[in-house]
Amino acid sequence: MLALLLAVRFRSPVPILLGIAAATLANHALAGALGAFVRAAITPELLRWGLAASFLALAAWVLRPDRLDNGQAPTVSRFGPFAVTLALFFMAEMGDKTQIATIALGARYPDIPAVVIGTSLGLLAANVPAVLFGCAAADRIPMRPVRWAAAALFAILGAATAAGWVGL
Repeated sequence: MLALLLAVRFRSPVPILLGIAAATLANHALAGALGAFVRAAITPELLRWGLAASFLALAAWVLRPDRLDNGQAPTVSRFGPFAVTLALFFMAEMGDKTQIATIALGARYPDIPAVVIGTSLGLLAANVPAVLFGCAAADRIPMRPVRWAAAALFAILGAATAAGWVGL
């Protein structure tokens, strides 16, 4: 969902995909290297509340109108699509199932570079189509309903995580 939103907002697939790749590699390298330590240091309860807060914050962020909603040119912000994507994807991956899986694999297998590369390629395989579709269909997608649908989805995920309905 985040990849699609960024693609529609910035309409620049290459910097978005590079941002996703860089964020994923950095996040998964951290997760793989710190596997057992991170798992022991962060209680599941703390992880659940942090993830819930992240989803709710993301729900509020996607409700903020962009210039794109008004039919004007998309705003790139002073940081650009690469930096925005890098920061958002790195934060979104914190406590995500792919990070938890990478932590577990890093704790289980000693070949950390293989773990990081494998999990990162898997995440990219899931996000490349969303970015390419979002960029291609950006002019045809009504942003207001997409923004509200995304906000609702993130709010539901946040509430479900806070309530303990989503397993970590």
